[in-house]
Amino acid sequence: MREISLGNGEIKASQVALGIMRMGAKSVTEAQNILETVADQGLNFIDSADIYHDGHSEEVFGQALKQSSLKREDLIIQSKAGIVLEHSRTTADGLVFGKRYDFSKEHLLTAVDGILSRMGLDYLDSFLLHRPDPLMEVDEVAEAFNQLQASGKVRAFGVSNFNSRQIDLLQSAVDQKLIINQVQLGLKHTPLIDQGIFVNRFEDEASDRTGGMLEYAQQNKITLQAWSPYQYGMFKGVFIDNPKFPELNQVLQTVAAKYGVTKNAIATAWITRLPQDIQVILGSMNPVHLKESLAGADIRLTRQEWYDLYLAAGHQLP
Repeated sequence: MREISLGNGEIKASQVALGIMRMGAKSVTEAQNILETVADQGLNFIDSADIYHDGHSEEVFGQALKQSSLKREDLIIQSKAGIVLEHSRTTADGLVFGKRYDFSKEHLLTAVDGILSRMGLDYLDSFLLHRPDPLMEVDEVAEAFNQLQASGKVRAFGVSNFNSRQIDLLQSAVDQKLIINQVQLGLKHTPLIDQGIFVNRFEDEASDRTGGMLEYAQQNKITLQAWSPYQYGMFKGVFIDNPKFPELNQVLQTVAAKYGVTKNAIATAWITRLPQDIQVILGSMNPVHLKESLAGADIRLTRQEWYDLYLAAGHQLP
């Protein structure tokens, strides 16, 4: 498994990470098998968030880690906080009126304590703010970060789904270097890439929705983490083996046959071919699928293969 430096280089990690959003639906023994399977393939990075299965994913992970052959120091463990769901205010038709974002000092400190307790850990390697909060008071976040760092509860900090201006604003107040921005990216979700191709044009692809995040991250030594790499739309489903996307799956299969791997591996390799050293977050809880997808980290697609896949996914070139 290829390793990359996260942000400023103080932390090195596998280029492919395991997201445990769905781990709350697994038994501890099943979760243990998942952790040991990916570790055997060289994956050492775990991504979580406090809202995944209302925290139960972190509980299952913590118990599985304790039960497994792995040691805490074998893994780089990350979690996120800032999204609040008050299920007591959920309506009969499922509308959650209690949802909000909360970057207050009190909430962030309490959230990290909860994460550590559920996972059975003394510290997180990295902690991210989970989606932008328009009520963010940067000085309050800075106080929270300082306290978390001084207490040894968090080693490094970052954000999730921020644009470049939001990162600049937060970085102007916090002492710690923000080293990560977690964003959606995959063959069927490419706004980060499109706006850099359609410069000075009128097509919708020319819209800059992130402040040039690909280039900004590379210039500012921020590692991008790609979530939902095999999804199309906002959790509408996977594109691999989906009859809605015959051309993309045909090209994926052709390239996969060349390298002796699966379509999942090629979809991973398409992201890791970008020069920004993007870390790909896998969300599957199927050990077989995970091993297939992990194989893509060690494949370097040719430039033509990368563009062939981009075009087959329905994107355009000017």
